[in-house]
Amino acid sequence: MTAKTTIQERIATVGRRKRAVARIRMTVGSGKLTVNDKAIDSNLVMEEPLVLTGLTGKFDISAKVVGGGVSGQAGAVRHGIARALLQHDPETRSVLKKAGLLTRDPREKERKKPGLRRARRAPQWAKR
Repeated sequence: MTAKTTIQERIATVGRRKRAVARIRMTVGSGKLTVNDKAIDSNLVMEEPLVLTGLTGKFDISAKVVGGGVSGQAGAVRHGIARALLQHDPETRSVLKKAGLLTRDPREKERKKPGLRRARRAPQWAKR
């Protein structure tokens, strides 16, 4: 694995959060960010890894996201971009790790249990 990628090389990574899965394609470019074929002007959550590493506007990023909601999808894209930046330049690891962007957030919705209304919410109980 090379320390720096060549200009023509594409970096492909996967980011996950909650039930959302984002497939990221990153190439050197003008800083366009597209998610599911829609251009995103600015999203602080998704661009956080680029801002922290000082690489804003240097890569074209295309993301295909499935599953989850808006927040989970944004977090999945952020995770994928952080992984792609790490692949591009391993020296960014300390900055990304310190910000907690390389760690996959394991929190997911707990499943509903039988006899309960939700995961832990029991039916109302009356003594008399």
